[in-house]
Amino acid sequence: MLLRRLTLCSRNHLDYRRRVCGFLTRPLTQVPKGRAHGSSFAHRGELLQAKRIVVKLGSAVVTRGDECGLALGRLASIVEQVAMLQNQGREMMIVTSGAVAFGKQRLRHEILLSQSVRQALHSGHNQLNDMSVPVLEARACAAAGQSGLMALYEAMFTQYSTCTAQVLVTNLDFHDDQKRQNLNSTLQELLRMNIVPIINTNDAVVPPPEPNSDLQGVISIKDNDSLAARLAVEMKADLLIALSDVEGLYDSPPGTDDAKLLDIFYPGDQHTITYGTKSRVGIGGMEAKVKAALWALQGGTSVVIANGTHPKVTGHVITDIVEGKKVGTFFSEIKPAGPTLEHQTQVARNSGRMLASLHPDKRSEIICHLAELLTERQEEILAANKMDMELAVNTGLLPAAMLKRLSLSPAKLNSLALGLHQIAVAAQDSVGRVLRRTRVAHNLELEQITVPIGVLLVIFEARPDCLPQVSALSIASGNALLLKGGKEAANTNRVLHQLTQEALSMHRVKEAVQLVSTREEVEDLCRLDKMIDLIIPRGSSQLVKNIQRAAKGIPVLGHSEGICHVYVDAEASVDKVIKIVRDSKCDYPAACNAMESLLIHTNILKTPLFDQIIDMFRTERVKIHAGPRLASYLTFSPSEAKSLRAEYGDLECCMEVVDSMQEAVDHIHKYGSSHTDVIITENEDTAEQFLQLLDSACVFWNASSRFADGYRFGLGAEVGISTARIHARGPVGLEGLLTTKWVLRGDGHTAADFSEQGTMKYLHEKLHVGKPLAGQRDSN
Repeated sequence: MLLRRLTLCSRNHLDYRRRVCGFLTRPLTQVPKGRAHGSSFAHRGELLQAKRIVVKLGSAVVTRGDECGLALGRLASIVEQVAMLQNQGREMMIVTSGAVAFGKQRLRHEILLSQSVRQALHSGHNQLNDMSVPVLEARACAAAGQSGLMALYEAMFTQYSTCTAQVLVTNLDFHDDQKRQNLNSTLQELLRMNIVPIINTNDAVVPPPEPNSDLQGVISIKDNDSLAARLAVEMKADLLIALSDVEGLYDSPPGTDDAKLLDIFYPGDQHTITYGTKSRVGIGGMEAKVKAALWALQGGTSVVIANGTHPKVTGHVITDIVEGKKVGTFFSEIKPAGPTLEHQTQVARNSGRMLASLHPDKRSEIICHLAELLTERQEEILAANKMDMELAVNTGLLPAAMLKRLSLSPAKLNSLALGLHQIAVAAQDSVGRVLRRTRVAHNLELEQITVPIGVLLVIFEARPDCLPQVSALSIASGNALLLKGGKEAANTNRVLHQLTQEALSMHRVKEAVQLVSTREEVEDLCRLDKMIDLIIPRGSSQLVKNIQRAAKGIPVLGHSEGICHVYVDAEASVDKVIKIVRDSKCDYPAACNAMESLLIHTNILKTPLFDQIIDMFRTERVKIHAGPRLASYLTFSPSEAKSLRAEYGDLECCMEVVDSMQEAVDHIHKYGSSHTDVIITENEDTAEQFLQLLDSACVFWNASSRFADGYRFGLGAEVGISTARIHARGPVGLEGLLTTKWVLRGDGHTAADFSEQGTMKYLHEKLHVGKPLAGQRDSN
C-alpha cells in the first residue's frame, strides 16, 4: 500500500519533481574532479573534494525502534541527501541494512492474517485472542523483505529523478577473483550511467559469520560494516560514511562517566578505546565499525562514523560531513603536529584557574610586562606585520578598510601599551571584590564576590591589535582565553601571542592564553558548549551573525549590526550639528559606532542649517539615501533608501524627517540596532526625555557616536560592544568579563535552624563592603 501511494504521488507530481530535479542538478559547489586513489584525506576540510562516496546505513538507522519495519521518515531524509549529492556530479553508493526488518513486518502481518482466518473457521466467529507470532528465522525474513526494501528505495529516489539498482553480494564475491572483477565491472558501469547502486549482503543465503576468519590483509564480510569497508576499497571510494545510532567513536562506552566523543581518531590510538555493548539491532558493534574503518583507511578511503538517527541532524548529516563540518568521528592517518582544540581548551582552563588565584599585584605585573614587550620588541612585531601586509596587498582580497585595521605602526603599538597600563591599574580591584555582605545570623555571613567567567573564545578578523588588548583584559579578570584570529594576520598574531605567553610565564601561567591555529572552522568552535563559557566576536556584522547562529549552546557577547542614529532637534545648535554629524559619519565610516541614519526635525528643512548639512556631506563625499518622507519634501531628491535599516559601513548614510523627538525615538526603536544613538539639542528637557526613553546600549546628548568606545570610556580597552539585554551592554571592558558567586561562612548552621519551629532568626544585617585582596577576607 505504501509503494502504491508513493508511485501515485510520483505520477501526480511529475511537474513538481522536474522542478526539484532542476534545482538539485544545479551544482551547489564545484564538482570535485577525480583524484588519484591511494591516500586518504588528511583533514575534514578536504572531504568536499570527495567524488566517489559510500554511505553505509546501519540496522539502527534503517529500522524502527520496535525493530519491526522501517523508519520511513529517517530513510526519506537520507535518500534526499544522497540524491542531492548524486545530482551535484558525485558518484554515490549505498550499503544498506533493513531487509530483515522489512521482511519481519511483512511475515508477521501474513502470519497474523492466516491465524485469524483459521481461528475464525474453527470457532465459527472471529476470536483473535491468544494469538501468538512464532519466532521468525532471519534468512526467511531477509528473503521476504529484500524486494520490498528495494522497491521502497526505488520509489523514494524516483521523486528526485534518480535511478537505482540492487546488488546482492556474499563473501565469495570478494574472495573469488573472477566474481570480484565481475562485481567491480558491474558497479563501475552503474556509476558511469549515473545510477545509485544499493548494495546489501544476500542475507537469505549467507552463512553465520565465523569467528577470526579474516585472511591476512583481507577483511571478511561478516556484517555491513565490513561489507562497506571492503566495497569502498574495492571501488577506490574517496569517502565512506558509516551511519549508526551513536554520535561517533567514544573513548569509553557512551553514557558512562567521562566518556568523550572523539572528533578525530588515529590508527595508533586504538589502545585508548574501551568498547561497550553492540547496537540494539544488527550483528556489528562499535568495535566492528572501528576495525572496518581502519581497514578502509589503510586502503586509501577516508572514513567518518556519525549518528544517522538523531531527528535534529539526520536531515543534513551526510551533506554536513561532505562539507567538512565537525560531525561524528573522522578517521585520519596523519596526526597534526600541534595540540587539538579540545586539549588547548582544557589546558587553558586549568592555567586560567591558577591565574585567577594569583594576587592582583601579580596579574598587574603580567600586564605591565606585556606592555613593555610591545615597545621593546617593536621591530619584531612590525617585521611580522609587514609580511602580512605585503601578502594582503599582493592577493588584493582585502578592502581598504580591512587593510587599515591590519596595519600596525610604532604609534599604534605605543597607544596599545598605554591602554594596557590602564588595564593593569584596574586589575587591582577586579577578581575577589566583595559586592555585597550580609550577616544572616550570628556567626553566619553571606558574601557576593566577583569571579572570572571561565574560558573565553574571542574570534577576530584582520585586526592584530585586538590580541594584546583582549589578552590583557582576560588576564586582569582571571579568565582563560582562546584566540582565533584571521589568517590575514597570521604572522603578526603569532608574534603577539608569543609575547603574551612570555609575560604570563613570569608567574607560571603561560598556558592561560591560547592561540588556535588548527583548521577548525568557526562553526566547529561554536559547538564546544561544554568547554567554552563565552564567545566574543570582533569583526564584520556577517561574522557576528554567523557566530550567533552557530553558537546555540554558548552565550555570545556582541552586536550583529551597528545602525547608529543621530537626531537633529528643532532647537539644535548649528555649530554642534555640523561638528557632531561630520565626526559621527566621516571620522571612521567602517566602524560599528559610525552614524548610518540622520534624523532631522521637519522645522529644519527650510532653514540654512539643512543646506549646511547637505554641503558638508557633499564636501566629505558622503552619498545620501533619502527616506520616503524626506523624498516627498524634495523636488530633486537623492536616491531613495532601499531600507531604513541599512548599515553602510562607508561614506553613505540615510536621511529621514521626523516631526518630534518622540517620533525620532519611535523610528530608532523600529529601525535601529540598539547600539549607539545621539540627540543634538539645546533643550535640556527634550534631551533628558530622549536619554530616558531610548532603549540603546549607548545614548548620547550633544556628543559624537564615535565616543562609544572602551578606550574613550576610560576602560583601557574593550573586548567589543554589546547590544544584548543581559550581562554587559555597550563597550565591554574588564567589568564585563566578570560574574559573581555567593560565599556563605557559618559555624555549624543548618537549614533546620531557620525553620518555622527553629529558634534562630534571620538578621539580614547589611555590613560594610570593602575590597579584600585575593585569598584574603576583609577585616570588617
